[in-house]
Amino acid sequence: MGTYFSHILFGVDGGGTGCRVAARDISGHLIGEAKGGPANYASNNQQAIANVRDAVAALARDHAISDEVLGASVSHIGLAGVMTNDDAAAVASAMPFGHANVSDDRMTSLEGALGAGFGVLAAIGTGSFVAARSATGTRSFGGWGLQLGDQASGAWLGREALRSSVLAHDGLAEHSDLTQTLLAHYDGTLPAMIAFAGHATPRDFAAHARLVVDAAHAGDAIATKLMQRGADYLNTCLAMADPGPSDPLCLAGGVGPHYAKYIASPFRERLQAPKGTALEGALALAKQAYDRLSNTP
Repeated sequence: MGTYFSHILFGVDGGGTGCRVAARDISGHLIGEAKGGPANYASNNQQAIANVRDAVAALARDHAISDEVLGASVSHIGLAGVMTNDDAAAVASAMPFGHANVSDDRMTSLEGALGAGFGVLAAIGTGSFVAARSATGTRSFGGWGLQLGDQASGAWLGREALRSSVLAHDGLAEHSDLTQTLLAHYDGTLPAMIAFAGHATPRDFAAHARLVVDAAHAGDAIATKLMQRGADYLNTCLAMADPGPSDPLCLAGGVGPHYAKYIASPFRERLQAPKGTALEGALALAKQAYDRLSNTP
C-alpha cells in the first residue's frame, strides 16, 4: 500500500534536454524529485508526454505514492512547445493527476525566477525566450522553436557554429579553432557534418553549444561573434520587455549566464540570480491552483 498524503502538489518542468518532476506536501516539505527524457511538446508531443509520465511514475514508485493519491493531487506542468489550449488539454488528459494545470515553460520559469515580484527573465537553454512581469501584466518574446526562432539558444549556437564551419570549408570565411574542431569532430569531412544536421534535433545541435561558449572565452573570433550575435538579439528583446529601470534581470538556463558579459551595460548592471528554478515555479503555481480549488464552494 502506498504512503498516504492528505494533500500533495506536483510540479513538472520539461524542455528539449529533459524533464524534471517534484512533489511537495501542502506545508512545503519536499517529498521527492525525479528526472526524465526530453519533453518539448512541439518537437515530439508523444515523446514529451511519455517521458513526463515515466518521470512521474519513477517518483511515485521511489516514494510509495499510490495511484489513489496521484488521482487526488494537484499539479502544474510547464512544457516547452505547448502553444495552444488544445496542446495544454492534451497534456492534462494524459497525466495521472486529479487536477492538472498545463502551460508552456515561460510561465513556470518566470514564476520561479521572480517569485511574486517584477522583473525580466532571459531563459536560454536548448531553446530560448525572454519574459517580463510588471504592474501592467506579463509579456514575452521567443520560445517558438528552432525552425523560426530560439535565437541565442544552445541549439541556435550549435547550428550557427556548424554553418560557420561550412562557410570556412568552402573558403567563404576564415577558419578558427572552433570551426577546425567541429570539422575534426566529423572526421574532417563536410558530408558527415551535413548528414548529422539533416536529422539533428534541437538537443543534438545544443550539444555543440559548450564548445562555442568555451571557445569564445578563449578568444576565438568566430565563437565570440556568435555570442555577440546572440546577445544582440537578447538586447533587442530586453529593451522591448523591460518593465522598469529598477527591476532585476535574470539570466537562466544552461547557456543564459554565459551571455552576462555580452549584453548591453544598462542590462548587465541589473543582473541578479534567479530566485528559483522553473521546477520551483511549477510547484508554486500548483500551490496557487490548490488554494483556488480549496476556496471554491
